[in-house]
Amino acid sequence: MAKKTKDEILRLAEEKDVEFIRLQFVDILGILKNVAITIEQLPAALDGKIMFDGSSIEGFTRIHESDMYLRPDYDTFVIFPWTTNGGHTARMMCDIYTPDGEPFAGCPRGTLKNVMAEAAEMGFEMFAGPEPEFFLFEKDKAGNPTTKTHDKGGYFDLSPVDLGGDARRDTVLALKDMGFEVEAAHHEVAPGQHEIDFKYTDVLRTADNIATFKFVTKIIAMQHNLHATFMPKPIHAEAGSGMHVNQSLFKEGENAFYDPQGEMGLSKIAYHYIGGLLKHAKATTAVLNPTINSYKRLVPGYEAPVYISWSGQNRSALVRVPSARGNATRVELRNPDPTANPYLALAVMLKAGLDGIKNEIDPGEQTLDNIYDMNYQQRKKRGIVSLPNNIMEAVNYLQKSQLMRETLGEHIFEHLIEAKKIEWSVYKKQVHKWEIDQYLTTY
Repeated sequence: MAKKTKDEILRLAEEKDVEFIRLQFVDILGILKNVAITIEQLPAALDGKIMFDGSSIEGFTRIHESDMYLRPDYDTFVIFPWTTNGGHTARMMCDIYTPDGEPFAGCPRGTLKNVMAEAAEMGFEMFAGPEPEFFLFEKDKAGNPTTKTHDKGGYFDLSPVDLGGDARRDTVLALKDMGFEVEAAHHEVAPGQHEIDFKYTDVLRTADNIATFKFVTKIIAMQHNLHATFMPKPIHAEAGSGMHVNQSLFKEGENAFYDPQGEMGLSKIAYHYIGGLLKHAKATTAVLNPTINSYKRLVPGYEAPVYISWSGQNRSALVRVPSARGNATRVELRNPDPTANPYLALAVMLKAGLDGIKNEIDPGEQTLDNIYDMNYQQRKKRGIVSLPNNIMEAVNYLQKSQLMRETLGEHIFEHLIEAKKIEWSVYKKQVHKWEIDQYLTTY
């Protein structure tokens, strides 16, 4: 990939009439943040001289050490394909640095880069391709989002049943204008549910792309007077939104997961990588499925993975190996959902896989039968266990994992756990509609 230079960015911004630049980053919860600057400040921004108050960002830092600096990644400079009052806006993804010029320990992008560096020391580069799903909902007369779907479409349905086709198409066109290589876009299983898949690329760019994709999707939905949500399970008794992540390791330009002489065409590295994903599945769940609502999706009956297993064809397994081989050889982890912080999610997946390679972890036999059809005794006999049932169970597994503490770093590890405990504490105190319906007239 060609590397952009400071002069090239300044020239592009002038040629394309860019008026504003969004310097973007995510907090530890994966929420996209930005500092908007005018074109006059772009030279200073490119030199890493734009500062912001880190004490205002979730999990960043304390008030007395709040000054943080944004260092933009030049190669992420893209121009949004819409105008505001006739002027264009560009964006750059940023790393966070301290006033001392050191990488900030609470920067999720920096966390991913640290694990990438470990992979590079082993001779590997990770590539990933996400499959994010989302819902499009109507708004009420006041402009507030509802959970009323705008269509009654199902899997791969077309217009006029799929009334979201226009919004989805415009989202794809906007992403293509920004340089995304979109591979597929279609209506998903549930009414109002959609999926847009973009081509796999190096893992850092994939994380940047996920963050930008969610932002663009919401903007385009607004233009169609719809609300886009990446909430995993917004509608009871309908399929939830996941974000399957296809991943592979390359070594010296060749796919390290492929071995034409190996069983199933897979290398030992691939098997050990799968072993690492499975071994650390419970510990990574709090990062890959980070909200209370995430666990309303992870239940049997809706194609979401619940049981820790792998298979070359079985979609009820947590890890699936798609049939493509050669440089397209990959493994698909099926439990992540789109509320996950993309940088932390990809970091923990890569770290788990690398641990599998280092320690030659055996993934065990693949599961060919539909796990949802098995009872508890059948699963127990085959050693198939479940993912955590709720966010606090997942946090407990995370808290016990030395590997995840090492992956996330002390700062993010502790702040993330604290944030989830606070969220759970607030949730426990609520009285929900189900409780009213179930108990109000019964007792």
